[in-house]
Amino acid sequence: MPCSPEEIGTLFLFEKLTSEQLGRLCAEGRVELFEPGPVYAEGEAATCFYVLLEGSVVLSRRVGGDDVETNRTSQRGVYAGAMQAYVGDRVPQVYNNSMRVTGPTRFFVLPADTFAAVMREWFPMAVHLLEGLFFGSKNTQRAIGQRERLLALGSLSAGLTHELNNPAAASVRATATLRERVAKMRHKLAVIAEGPFSRDALAGLIEIQERTAERVAKAPSLSPLEAADREDALGDWLEDHGIQQGWQLAPVFVQAGLDTEWLEQVAAAVDTAMLPGAVGWLNYTVETELLMNEIADSTARISHLVDAAKQYAQLDRAPYRTVDVHELLDSTLLMLSGKIGPRIEVVKEYDRTLPRIPAYPAELNQVWTNLVDNAVAAVNAAGGDGTLTVRTALQHDRLLVEFRDTGTGIAPEVKGRIFDPFFTTKPVGEGTGLGLDISWRIVVDKHHGTLQAESEPGDTRFQVLLPLTAPEADATGPAGRTEQDERD
Repeated sequence: MPCSPEEIGTLFLFEKLTSEQLGRLCAEGRVELFEPGPVYAEGEAATCFYVLLEGSVVLSRRVGGDDVETNRTSQRGVYAGAMQAYVGDRVPQVYNNSMRVTGPTRFFVLPADTFAAVMREWFPMAVHLLEGLFFGSKNTQRAIGQRERLLALGSLSAGLTHELNNPAAASVRATATLRERVAKMRHKLAVIAEGPFSRDALAGLIEIQERTAERVAKAPSLSPLEAADREDALGDWLEDHGIQQGWQLAPVFVQAGLDTEWLEQVAAAVDTAMLPGAVGWLNYTVETELLMNEIADSTARISHLVDAAKQYAQLDRAPYRTVDVHELLDSTLLMLSGKIGPRIEVVKEYDRTLPRIPAYPAELNQVWTNLVDNAVAAVNAAGGDGTLTVRTALQHDRLLVEFRDTGTGIAPEVKGRIFDPFFTTKPVGEGTGLGLDISWRIVVDKHHGTLQAESEPGDTRFQVLLPLTAPEADATGPAGRTEQDERD
């Protein structure tokens, strides 16, 4: 169609150009009429710069196998297409979105080479500033991204060290106490052996000892009230049978699951003279069993933490493999338990019937880390007491992972910027503004999924939607971020 310098001069992009410049644009560009349908597709070589003259356009981005609409407008002068042509071959010159028209639509179309040439010729200072901003922001983002990863690693290392210290210290204390109890047991054994007890009585005592050890392993859990009642009953029984300091022995016996019925069996199996020594001997047996249980629990806890750390870091595992998201979530929550703290209740609403999915597990763990970290910060900002709910579900043909917190929420005026790099609502020095940006890139660009947020005070939800199957090879390039269209 004919190109009118007067018409394109009314567009806000070109209103400051001279008549000679407008004439050159019309001479080297063209006006083109498009019928309803696609104009260009995301990932194709960016050959043209489009400016809307008349009609209506729809912009979309590819997320997984779907095209997600990002903008719909009829405003004259809006532009799309080869907006980075002035950068040249230093970045891939492809369309970073798809554009279609819903009715007959006219565009002023400028070849990418011409657009780049007039930008450099007419606005050399602006081109230098734009290039500096473009490449500078990328370099800064890369550097700060590495710094943020190091900070996250330091935080996780501190939390893991704290978590490991508790069971390790408990194991050391239990081992020292066990050594003391075993020494006293040897002394008590020597006393019993020197006493006037028959071989049969000693054999009976050994048999009771074995049954006691078995009973300790099966000790039931009692409520505080039940435990107190049983301690009183055992203390009275021991006092009635002449056992000194029975009030000290009763709590140990209760913890081991023993009761007065068991003591009656012991009294029936040994002579009256032998009963105090037998009860003391069995007390050491109970204590050693309980201490060994404590050591076993502590070392198992340490082993569990080490396994969780390996699961979190995905050591010795393929970078891309089929994973159970629940294992990844559990390892992340365990690694961050020190940061979450006791005042935030963690609720897991898992759908364990969900299938395993192909993914980069180490990078998904980084997404979970960033989202949990933000949730904890929001709850702390709201007073420190709250709930973090982690939910998984099947949503259509996607796997949903949702992080819901009862924190302060996201203000409506900044919600549209939360995925922008370097944007943060945290105080200076507490956030780099790259956590959600990195999470977006991992979920959308690398996994062809979706990351979205819904928020109101006391109820903020970040939802990650991941495909259940590996996407087919995408020949047109990776999906990108919708919020980055104008900036890219």
